[in-house]
Amino acid sequence: MEMPPARVVTLVLVDETGVVLGTLPPFEAETPWWMDIGPVVRTVRARHGLRVIVLRLLDTERASAHGGAVTYLAQLDADATLPTLLSWNGTLPEDPKRHPYARIGGPQADLAWAASALQAQGDAPAGEPEQIRTWNLSSIWRLPTRSGSAWLKVVPPFFAHEGRMLQALAGAPVPHLIGHEGGRLLLAHIPGEDCYEAPLAARLKMIDLLVDLQHRWLDRGGQLLALGLPDWRGPALTTSFTALIDRRTDAIQHDDRAPLDAFVTALPARFAALAECGVGDTLVHGDFHPGNVRSDGRTQTLLDWGDCGIGHPLLDLPAFLDPTPEGEREATRAHWFAAWQGALPGADLARAVRLLGPLAMARKALIYQNFLDGIEAAEHPYHRSDVPDFLHRTADAVRAEARS
Repeated sequence: MEMPPARVVTLVLVDETGVVLGTLPPFEAETPWWMDIGPVVRTVRARHGLRVIVLRLLDTERASAHGGAVTYLAQLDADATLPTLLSWNGTLPEDPKRHPYARIGGPQADLAWAASALQAQGDAPAGEPEQIRTWNLSSIWRLPTRSGSAWLKVVPPFFAHEGRMLQALAGAPVPHLIGHEGGRLLLAHIPGEDCYEAPLAARLKMIDLLVDLQHRWLDRGGQLLALGLPDWRGPALTTSFTALIDRRTDAIQHDDRAPLDAFVTALPARFAALAECGVGDTLVHGDFHPGNVRSDGRTQTLLDWGDCGIGHPLLDLPAFLDPTPEGEREATRAHWFAAWQGALPGADLARAVRLLGPLAMARKALIYQNFLDGIEAAEHPYHRSDVPDFLHRTADAVRAEARS
């Protein structure tokens, strides 16, 4: 993946009442990723001796993520000595879709809840919490505790099922949930590293863990719906995608309209053919790639269940294959097929994957539209290009299918 340009950060500082104090001089952050807040707060502490909490994105130079000049709103610690600041002439309009953790005092309320949840388990905070990330999809903090460390993750309403899902998956190779309330999750620390660069053998083990888990949740759609998971089964996905292409005409390239219309018309037949392949609907991780697996070299833990839903399990295949080196893709696909063949002898996995090609892209377009519908306008640059991109990928998949 091509690296974005450097990120040049401007922080607009406010006090605990919301009064704008001014801005710090712009500085270059260690990383280009807009949601990566740890380097921002560390630089402000090192250069200015100030403790700040970054609340939200205000403005970006680039139309889509990441890099470039970026402006954030940050709350200054109440006990800080005010430095000389630059003036700022912008405004802070209200947005009804703003998440609580992006508001003044919101992160402090989340941290207070986490401290209470730790104490309920016989533990307690034991040091200053460290802000790691904040953006429209999550607020993440590392919390030193008397027993080691824990992680506070706060998610928007459209991901609020994550805590309930982790509770239902207790005992599986997923993060240990210390407590949850609404969109707040307190998670035990997982030793090891995220597995972005894992070798093939480790990645094949990830597939085995996911397939085993999904096999145990086959045909339990009622339970998953009760947990609040989104529904990507035939009738629901057909209705949702039909509505999306009618609504987002602006996002559809001229040459893509006919393939998308034909795709929608044939969706009932496609889902009927998919059912004939012998694999039922189950739990879908939704963003299954090696970076969402953490390992200490002995065990693996499947992370980040906010994107999960109900649908065909092979919807998880494309995201996993995408970062896989070209020379290892066939072995990866074959291993995935073998894992399901062992669980469901007689299933036609190859045919299912062919049928799912355009569906996987269509689901991603729906996911990103759901994000845009649930976040404030200032955060739209994170996802603005994703819906047009995945509608185009859907049309491309339909054309490729027709050629073959």
